[in-house]
Amino acid sequence: MTATLLALVVLWAAPGALAQPADQVNLVFAGDIMLDELPGEAIARGDNPFAAVASLLDGADLAVGNLECAVADGGKAVEKQFTFRAHPRVLDLVARHFGAVSLANNHSADFGAAGLLQTMDRLRAARIQFFGAGKNLSEAHRPLIVQRKGVRVALLGYNEFQPRWFEAGPSAQGVAWGEDEQILRDMKTARAAGAQVVIPIIHWGWEHETVPCPRQRELARALIDAGADAVVGGHPHVTQGAEIYRGKPILYSLGNLVFNGFESQEANTGWLLHLALDRRGVRRWHTIVVRLDERGLPRVDAAAPSPCGDARLDQVRTCRAGRPGP
Repeated sequence: MTATLLALVVLWAAPGALAQPADQVNLVFAGDIMLDELPGEAIARGDNPFAAVASLLDGADLAVGNLECAVADGGKAVEKQFTFRAHPRVLDLVARHFGAVSLANNHSADFGAAGLLQTMDRLRAARIQFFGAGKNLSEAHRPLIVQRKGVRVALLGYNEFQPRWFEAGPSAQGVAWGEDEQILRDMKTARAAGAQVVIPIIHWGWEHETVPCPRQRELARALIDAGADAVVGGHPHVTQGAEIYRGKPILYSLGNLVFNGFESQEANTGWLLHLALDRRGVRRWHTIVVRLDERGLPRVDAAAPSPCGDARLDQVRTCRAGRPGP
């Protein structure tokens, strides 16, 4: 391990501080993860696409990613521009580094109902928890509640990008669609089930736009108003900035973590988001920049600044390698 990466691992749990409260829970959120095409070929050769960020993922109490592909050996490709289906072998590596994944995106059902059902079955077999999709509407919208160090955290996943026929129905498998009133109901359900921290993860916005659209801002703030402790976004394949609203962080897009096929520097840049939280919600957070190589695999760019924040200060700052920047 290089000295730079070792320093990042040490600072990962709490930027600027080595001591951590006993009840502090450290969650890591990653952007879009696509394990077909070149990343899938790398795995078939025995490479680990997460190797360069493994210490950051593995050092968390829970790492969460957006799995943007079917993982199956069946199903038929639907009619759309891009369809992704990863070999089931990839789940060994996903399980090694992630405790949960969102399936609420526009690629989970690329290989139809059969592909989505196989994906969910294989995730269960690999002991990887998932949310944002299910065999019916109720399952797709069910909060995933995880408990770490006595803190109960609810994760909810939603997709807002076409095709909408990926949406789950009352008796049909699919993904959870981002209907505002339904999200608010789901948040109430999570609280009623005992969740102390509620975090919606939303697949939204326009691809390659580095600024969030009005819809994203309005929904994110409405969710904070309704009690969300943080809002985390993805889909645009670029990072989209962060803000603190009413003391709560909003990360509009984390960009890509593992994804090939992009030429611009913006699309080959992503953030790993660390949230340090307790029963009161998010206390500190920061992001670390990753750069994707020609195969779509990430490496840490420790010198690059990216957003961070502290509940006591109620403002977004710039951090570099886990510490506040100038």
